[in-house]
This record gives sequence, C-alpha cells and structure tokens, in this order.
Amino acid sequence: MIENLVMASKVKCSCESDNVGIFPCAGASNTGQISNMIGVELAKSGVGTMMCTVGIGGHRPGIVKSAEGCDRIIAIDGCPVNCAKETLEHAGIAVDTHIVVTELGVKKNHDLEIPPAQIEEVMKKVLDIL
Repeated sequence: MIENLVMASKVKCSCESDNVGIFPCAGASNTGQISNMIGVELAKSGVGTMMCTVGIGGHRPGIVKSAEGCDRIIAIDGCPVNCAKETLEHAGIAVDTHIVVTELGVKKNHDLEIPPAQIEEVMKKVLDIL
C-alpha cells in the first residue's frame, strides 16, 4: 500500500537532485522505527539513498565521505531528541530537510508493532513536506 502511495505521487526531492542522503534515526520506540520505515520507503521510491546514521556517529570515514558528497541531506528523527540531525551536525554535515515524526501527530511510546495504516498516514505527511 505504501509503495502505491509513494509511486502515485512520483516523489522526488524538491531539490531535483539524484544525490540525496536519507538518514533516519531508527530509535528504540515506535517513532524511531517509523522514521526508519519512512526512510526505507523514500529510498525504494527513488527520493534518495538510505544511509547509515550510526556510521556517521561512529565517524566511519567512508560513510562520512559519502554523506559529504551528497547534494542534499534529509534527516528523519522519531522525536524531539533529534539524534539523527544532531549526529550529522556533530560530524560537520549540514541537514537540508529535517523531519520529526512526533511533529506529524504520532505519540511516542515503546510499542514496536507499528500499524501499517499509521505508516501510511505519516508517509502522506512526509510527502507533503518533500
């Protein structure tokens, strides 16, 4: 269902670049997992390339260099702690688009069983942002 939603909107980053890095937080909560799922769907639809946020935090040279080579960076955080965004900024990588799942109407909890309808609802809001 999400694939149809993304494909129907013919999503592309508004910057028109093919070199877009997508960095989700993938934290230990429903919103962190939603951020990761949204990142996967954006990458599958061709918005950009899903990249390793933890590798940035670990200062892995190849991963940092790949991020530095992106024309645009999208950070997707689950909550206002902003781990993905701050990890990138700590490594000296500027974030062009920052999405926070809790700001899209999802209440943070530790239930990792995410209803597909909730992913679809968040994805629609993310597509509006992009």
